[in-house]
Amino acid sequence: MTGIIVLCRYNSSRLPGKILKPIKGKEILSYILERLAVLEDKYPIVVCTSEEPTDDPIVQFCKQQNINFFRGSLDNVAKRFLDCAVTNNFSNAVRINGDNLFLDAHVIERMIQKIESEELNFLSNVKDRTFPKGMSVEIVNTRYYQKQYPNFSEDDLEHVMTFFYRTPLEKIDFVFNDTSVARDINLAIDTSEDFEKAKKILDIMDKPHVNYGFKEIIALFDKIEDGKH
Repeated sequence: MTGIIVLCRYNSSRLPGKILKPIKGKEILSYILERLAVLEDKYPIVVCTSEEPTDDPIVQFCKQQNINFFRGSLDNVAKRFLDCAVTNNFSNAVRINGDNLFLDAHVIERMIQKIESEELNFLSNVKDRTFPKGMSVEIVNTRYYQKQYPNFSEDDLEHVMTFFYRTPLEKIDFVFNDTSVARDINLAIDTSEDFEKAKKILDIMDKPHVNYGFKEIIALFDKIEDGKH
């Protein structure tokens, strides 16, 4: 069973509390979960945060919304991710970042189908970026991740998947968009400027946000950057 793990914490250094920061009356985490909701009947979704008291607000939110959650190490994010996957019996685990408000569920589903059908160990759309930052998807076979985990560097423990990009391993593949137009676009929410940009994108949507795929969101981003809105 493939599962989706949303990694997040409350006290991010550059934008504290961002995961529960509201845009138009709705928390960023709510937007992420709504965009993933089309997949939840096929693939379980778990919010994965730390055991630190600072992350209690995320747990309270999950309890109120009846969302599955997992708590693990604050600083060893790789172990938190692995423990979450093992605890939930995920054969493959999808890593989604808590700053990825504009993820595309259809891209995720196609990637899940690819890793399952081809029995890959690791699949990503991050290498040689053709998807924007903020639409990153990384999927790993849990047993394979567990096998490689002892080889992780200290930096890998924080960044979760970096080991797989620099190490030549078997059955690893990468997914690319059909255009590199999105290569330099940043849709991740790390700063207050990113937050304001996301708010502007949501403000000019004329249909529910879940109905926008990544190419449509890029088009909205371009309008804002061009000063048309």
